[in-house]
Amino acid sequence: MIIRIVRMTFEENKEEDFLTIFNESKDKIRNFDGCTHLELLKDAHAACVYTTYSHWQNEQKLDEYRKSKLFKAVWAKTKPLFSAKPIAHSYVRQ
Repeated sequence: MIIRIVRMTFEENKEEDFLTIFNESKDKIRNFDGCTHLELLKDAHAACVYTTYSHWQNEQKLDEYRKSKLFKAVWAKTKPLFSAKPIAHSYVRQ
């Protein structure tokens, strides 16, 4: 299993736009082949900072999602809202 964590910082006036995009997309992402978990976390101390926390069956399934039309469509809408470059990490349980 791959755990994917992506920290995203948004422009102050773009936070609601992001939440709309996420809420419209979350069920499609959760149902994407290989995704077993997806949640959105809001930073407790930093305004406009969110993190997606997802589980994937394996790295191949994560890569398939990242190359998919769904990811490209969601990312195309989300990317212009950032105030800083997103930070992504992948982990495996030991």
